[in-house]
This record gives sequence, C-alpha cells and structure tokens, in this order.
Amino acid sequence: MASIRENLMAVRERMAAACRRAGRDPSTVQLMGVTKTVPVERIREALEAGLRLLGENYVQEARQKVELLNEPDVTWHFIGHLQTNKCRQAVETFQCIQSVDREKLAVELDRRSRSVGRRMPVLLQVNVGDETTKAGVSLENLETLFDVACRLEGIEVRGLMALPPYSEDPEAVRPHFRAVRQALEALRLRAAHPERLTELSMGMSHDFEVAIEEGATLVRVGTAIFGERAKRA
Repeated sequence: MASIRENLMAVRERMAAACRRAGRDPSTVQLMGVTKTVPVERIREALEAGLRLLGENYVQEARQKVELLNEPDVTWHFIGHLQTNKCRQAVETFQCIQSVDREKLAVELDRRSRSVGRRMPVLLQVNVGDETTKAGVSLENLETLFDVACRLEGIEVRGLMALPPYSEDPEAVRPHFRAVRQALEALRLRAAHPERLTELSMGMSHDFEVAIEEGATLVRVGTAIFGERAKRA
C-alpha cells in the first residue's frame, strides 16, 4: 500500500498535468484533503507531507480533530450539509463554509459571524444535477440566493461549490463542471465586487483532473490521499 506521502505526490502530479493541459498555472489550484472519518494519526501524516487545507463534513468530528491536531497553520473548510443549529460551532471551528445552499442558513451564519466580530468566507453550493438526494441551490435559483447573501455583512461570498452527479467516466461529468464555471462567470457580471468571486470548489478523487481543466480552483480529494473511507459509526 502506498504511503500517504506517496499518494499526495501522485495527486499533485496529476493536478499539475491537468493544469498543463488546460494552460493553467498549477499554483492557481488548491488541494484540499477530505478527512471525514479519517483517523487523526493519518491526517497528521498528510500534514507532515505538506498538506495544509482540510475539509470536514461533520462539525463535531472536526472540532475534535482540530483540538487533537493543534495545528494553527492548517486551514479547515466545512464541506457537508450544515444545519442552522450548528452554525455557532461552525463559525468557531472553520475558516470557510463551502456549503451555503439556502437563505435561512446564510442569514444564521451572518448572525453568528457578526456576534463574534467575524466576516465568514463562504461558497454557495450548487446542485448542478438537480439531484433530490443532494443539497444545493438549483442553477435557476442561484442568483436569488447570491443576491440575498451579498446583502449580509457577516459573510462574504467567494465563489461556488458543486458535487455533480457521479459517473465512472469523468468525461461524462465535464458538462456539469462547465455549467458551474459559467454560473460563476454570470454572477461576476451582476456582482458589486466581481474580483472577490474567485473560487470554484469542484472535483474529487475520481474526476478532479476534468474539474481542473474546466476551471476548478480547489479540488476536494479524500480516497486518493487517505485510501478507502471507513464507515462512520
């Protein structure tokens, strides 16, 4: 079995190759390690190998890991479905919330962020495949959510996040990635500060290369770094 360090090197090489194909500078794409259910010891191996951006799906699990790892230079993003009653803890734990998918959540994050003197960076999660089993705002309703979020002083919209329909063939997902990029471009045209809308979080272990070719600025990789995920108890 390859070590986490070797896995990281392989992922970064694949990212660099995708950037070359797209004529992009590799420094414009960040690698996030998705650590849902990953033991602290294995996360520490990744940190020792240079990984500095981590994503978690569950607030309580993340809080425990942040405390145990005690690495102040590591950035944590929340990437799961966030309940409004977890917003206070999320604001205290994470440096970015990637999964803002509804007005009620945006308003509560705004309230909690302002209460501690923060302006929380957020991404709007798009349900690009209109899948009933996944969270996210539809492309049709994205502009409405964006307009609401932009009026809130406690959060700052930095871009979009998407989890397209799964396909064994990454090429089948390309149109979805392209649609998300085009949606971000459309938001820039109506934004008061388009220069702040820079992030496209899309692409996972099996399809991140296509996502990079279509404009991703951040890829969320778990299995390709840490191996198959253990089932959450």
